[in-house]
Amino acid sequence: MNIEVVHGPNLNLLGTREPEVYGRATLADVDQALQALGRELGVQVSSFQGNGEGTLVDHIQAAAARVDGFVVNAAAYTHTSVAIADALAGVARPYVEVHLSNVFARERFRHRSYLAAGAVGVVSGFGVDSYLLGLRALVNHLNRSA
Repeated sequence: MNIEVVHGPNLNLLGTREPEVYGRATLADVDQALQALGRELGVQVSSFQGNGEGTLVDHIQAAAARVDGFVVNAAAYTHTSVAIADALAGVARPYVEVHLSNVFARERFRHRSYLAAGAVGVVSGFGVDSYLLGLRALVNHLNRSA
């Protein structure tokens, strides 16, 4: 089983960007934790980070041919991007939406997700654990669907 983790804009700044909101873990720390959990679950995990909406759309479309599902933190694009939502719908792979912070405890504009309706589920507010919980949930979903 192959899972692709897609990190959206500004997540390359993790560890230094607003640590009171996003924590002190770096993106490399997140990816290392996902790799370790992937080994434990017996799945292959690869990751990609992009700051541009079109870059993320292109990557989702290209990766879909080799993956069984996605863990997606579209970051700010979660609340604005019909294009990313359409790309995920278009490739017809299950995905879990994740967020480090509790988006519902933040600004009102963050309460809307263009991705959530098509997702298997959404995990928000647990820091790095949001990614790990999302990966576990996706693998369980895929195993049940097999």
